Amino acid sequence: MRDLVEIGMGRTARRAYDLDDVEIVPSRRTRSSAVVSTAWQIDAYRFDLPLVTHPTDAIVSPATAVEIGRLGGLGVLNAEGLWARHADVEKVMRQLADTAKGEDPAALVRLLQDLHSAPVQPELLAEALRTIRESGVTVAARVSPQHAAELTPHLIAAGVEILVVQGTIISAEHVSGDSDSLNLKEFIGGLDVPVIAGGVADYRTAMHLMRTGAAGVIVGHGYTPGVTSTDRVLGIGVPMATAIIDAAAARRDYLDETGGRYVHVLADGGLTFSGDIAKAIACGADAVMLGAPLAAAAEAPGHGLYWTAAAAHPSLPRSRVAAVPDFEADLKTLLFGPSPDAEGSVNLFGALRRAMAKTGYSDLKEFQRVGLTVRR
Repeated sequence: MRDLVEIGMGRTARRAYDLDDVEIVPSRRTRSSAVVSTAWQIDAYRFDLPLVTHPTDAIVSPATAVEIGRLGGLGVLNAEGLWARHADVEKVMRQLADTAKGEDPAALVRLLQDLHSAPVQPELLAEALRTIRESGVTVAARVSPQHAAELTPHLIAAGVEILVVQGTIISAEHVSGDSDSLNLKEFIGGLDVPVIAGGVADYRTAMHLMRTGAAGVIVGHGYTPGVTSTDRVLGIGVPMATAIIDAAAARRDYLDETGGRYVHVLADGGLTFSGDIAKAIACGADAVMLGAPLAAAAEAPGHGLYWTAAAAHPSLPRSRVAAVPDFEADLKTLLFGPSPDAEGSVNLFGALRRAMAKTGYSDLKEFQRVGLTVRR
């Protein structure tokens, strides 16, 4: 039964829970973390880590996508970002870093808006993707629903193996004021590569996206405290624990509906510390999309700054540009340790393995069945 509360006469709302509201319950068994597997597979592509990068230029360059792939995750390049619009992105990043030294925080957003007013150049995009492809790791790129039909042929020609169609909120059919509405089911049906689509926040929308043929569904809108402002600007918020559990329920029902087609659930939002990653998997996610936690890496192209793609929206930006803590750690250390930090910001996936071991589960699918409690 839904947990409804009355918020006024004749109006009820569903009570929902964030990751901070839930805790993982230990079981009667423990095991060594050496025998725990964090591997997962989507379509024909297998990864050692349940890690997909949030597609922002602040953390994903062609070089960092390659490094994430070598470390066992999936780096997703933003096909509408700076590498697709500017030949010298390092110069652009230095310009952002210099602007950050000023006293006007809005100046960074204005600069990003200006930088993204340059047109996407397919040849630059192809060059960036070629760097990833030639390294031998899986090639993934993100497009918005508004530009998916236009850019996807270029991405497929450049060798993209997994396509991410991501917006703040996405539906099975994007309706515009002209004849270019995106019917996601028809769009996915015409492709030979798996598509991950999102974000969603509820059972019904997750089920609709699964029925389009998506191989994965993104839950959430990349919420990062102090960075994203979708809740303030649009009034839209996603309590992540409830959203993930609802999407996992849709996955279960869709599996029964289709007689065995499994759609992966990816959590994107509210993931700041290693414990958040463990809780997201425990709630039913198959993998997590990380953004800000990776921005502190020495290899991150943002040079100590983090923002999401929504920062560059020409009329309604929904992300600030924020400075991130400087741990002077490389990506490998952030993911696997060793950690000098007792707060869960380093050794993110070593901590996940330890959480699984401490509760007695040997793989991610088993860990999705772990017990949970609610704080309030």
